[in-house]
Amino acid sequence: MSSAVANEQPVTPEVVREHGLNGQEYDLILDIMGREPNLLELGIFSVMWSEHCSYKSSKKWLKTLPTKGPQVIKGPGENAGVIDIGEGLAAIFKMESHNHPSYIEPYQGAATGVGGILRDVFTMGARPVANLNALRFGSPDHPKTRHLIAGVVAGIGGYGNCVGVPTVGGEVNFDPSYNGNILVNAMTVGIAPADRIFYSAAAGVGKPVVYVGSKTGRDGIHGATMASAEFDDDSQEKRPTVQVGDPFTEKLLIEACLELMATDAIVAIQDMGAAGLTSSSFEMASKGGSGVELELDKVPCREAGMTPYEMMLSESQERMLMVLQPGKEDLARGIFEKWDLDFAIIGRLTDSGRMVLKMHGEVVGDLPIDPLAEASPEYDRPWQPTPAQDDVDPEGFTPSVTPAEALKRLMATPDLCSKRWVWEQYDHMVMGDTVARPGGDAAVVRIHGSNRGLAASSDCTPRYCKADPERGGAQAVAESWRNLTAVGARPLAVTDNMNFGNPERPEIMGQFVGCIAGMKAACEALDYPVVSGNVSLYNETNGQAILPTPVIGGVGLIDDLDRIVSAALPGEGQTLVLIGETTGHLGASIYLRDIEGTRKGAPPPVDLAAERRNGDFVRAQIHAGAITACHDLADGGLAVALAEMALAGSCGADIADAAGVPGNPPLCAWLFGEDQARYLVTTADSGALLAAAEKAGVPARAIGRTGPQGGDARLIIAPGEAISLADLRAAHEDWLPGYMNR
Repeated sequence: MSSAVANEQPVTPEVVREHGLNGQEYDLILDIMGREPNLLELGIFSVMWSEHCSYKSSKKWLKTLPTKGPQVIKGPGENAGVIDIGEGLAAIFKMESHNHPSYIEPYQGAATGVGGILRDVFTMGARPVANLNALRFGSPDHPKTRHLIAGVVAGIGGYGNCVGVPTVGGEVNFDPSYNGNILVNAMTVGIAPADRIFYSAAAGVGKPVVYVGSKTGRDGIHGATMASAEFDDDSQEKRPTVQVGDPFTEKLLIEACLELMATDAIVAIQDMGAAGLTSSSFEMASKGGSGVELELDKVPCREAGMTPYEMMLSESQERMLMVLQPGKEDLARGIFEKWDLDFAIIGRLTDSGRMVLKMHGEVVGDLPIDPLAEASPEYDRPWQPTPAQDDVDPEGFTPSVTPAEALKRLMATPDLCSKRWVWEQYDHMVMGDTVARPGGDAAVVRIHGSNRGLAASSDCTPRYCKADPERGGAQAVAESWRNLTAVGARPLAVTDNMNFGNPERPEIMGQFVGCIAGMKAACEALDYPVVSGNVSLYNETNGQAILPTPVIGGVGLIDDLDRIVSAALPGEGQTLVLIGETTGHLGASIYLRDIEGTRKGAPPPVDLAAERRNGDFVRAQIHAGAITACHDLADGGLAVALAEMALAGSCGADIADAAGVPGNPPLCAWLFGEDQARYLVTTADSGALLAAAEKAGVPARAIGRTGPQGGDARLIIAPGEAISLADLRAAHEDWLPGYMNR
């Protein structure tokens, strides 16, 4: 080893703990190495075995998820998932978290989260065509919430807008459980030729290892380790572990990589994400069964005097590692220099099976690749199931306010209010292919140059997951499937982002296990496989965990963009038809939480056979032109869905005659119950639609008519329960801008 390594900080038990490794893990390192590691080698083990990179607490359960299907080209294990969308094209997509960095430094944390997920997609050969995000903040009353919202939204908009990829959808929710640990989950969808997908496995002795993109700095060191630990009162001291992004460089990197990908120069390519140069080089070599030798003094650095430890663990942004075909170096160099990006040959592949790191000709690190990767700890952590809760009996429930008052209040709550203030800060029209803008059930983007499209959505109901993780996990998948169906898309596959607290606590691990079980059942029943994903654990502060939040990002295909619908009521004189059974399930509902002040009760059951049957019927009727508007029923049930449709179309509606019909649940439960597998649709020919539903065995009933559009439009949700649409819009639209402008 070099003299520089010999003189560095010694590896003591305290240093081992500071690197997030326990005694058992350090003993395993000693067995693998056959000696004590130096600080650089310890740092490499630390990041590679971190929860963020190794999934050591979750991979036992992730392996149970369905990942295959005729549409799947590449499932989990690569930078992103790949599905066949026909006509020689593939959709490539993934969702990832940037939770801890976004709490510490909201602008850069959110911005670099967007940059990282973009790289995961374009590194596989896809041009990114859509960004989405799922954001969860603490209570609006918490002193940090407004600051965090402002920074995160600005960071997402600043990066996405500058890089020129439209941000087309997502969700924003609030709960006190996120006060000390917000969630920022970013999703990117890209499109590539199905026969030009690029992977990360690197093989071929002597082939050059090339570094491209931005220079390496000291930002982000130990970012992966930080993301694998709880917060405490000193979390702000972790600010130096947050990376700094440059979207303009990312745009250049996208174009340079796609230009090089049009040649035959690339053997393997990997973005430098969590753990930077360490993870990218190890993953490429391990997947390809190769060794690798890196000369760290050739790494482009933007700061003087960087040590090997800092270079290998830096998470500086906008960087890629690739292996080239010998003789193609000058071709590649010319492309990257044309785009004003760094290009450096920093090493070569070997047949040693080892990672050998050199600095000024001297060996500073020497680690076995496969033993390090394959011996990564896998824990079967103790878990306990979440205790079951009783259902809320709608017959014995007495509401505290009138239905009209409840609806007006719900539409102005933080979770259900308009998020226009957020998405108007995002450029959702750049690239010119956005068909359905933010605010609907699912975003829709045109497959460029065609009349086909991709739909995408992100979904999760964390309060369901807390009350019953298995039902909550299934519901998150089912709602994603419904949101795609509601615009007329055929759901194809999902990516997941599993956000949970400390897995070393059996009750938290039980939430994870339960959610996975529910997701598995739903994905299998709906032929909706998981092709990529991310796990974010230790989302808690001083022992206070977030709500279990398994976000589902779904992607679907639209074969004819002329046959899509929106949620907006289309005008006067149409019939409103409710698809699916309504029993008035109030347990764990947003009505109980926000109107009655209680979180009691089990969440609604998820009948997956009914989800499949009802969704397939609705989609077929959309394609047949029989449905003129469609919205799935979720938070707030029928009344909230109708209000959202009315506001989207500036159109009134009357469902008063459907209230109090024999067989209906009590009025409050009828209007605000959150039974699943339901859609509210409009049609110009209710007779034909209802006959088709009866033939298909789908519960359907006409519940009212659309009314006039314009300033006098009203919603009539029950006898004597009329609401001015203008008043409802003011309450719905004003809460978030008013909150942010206080």
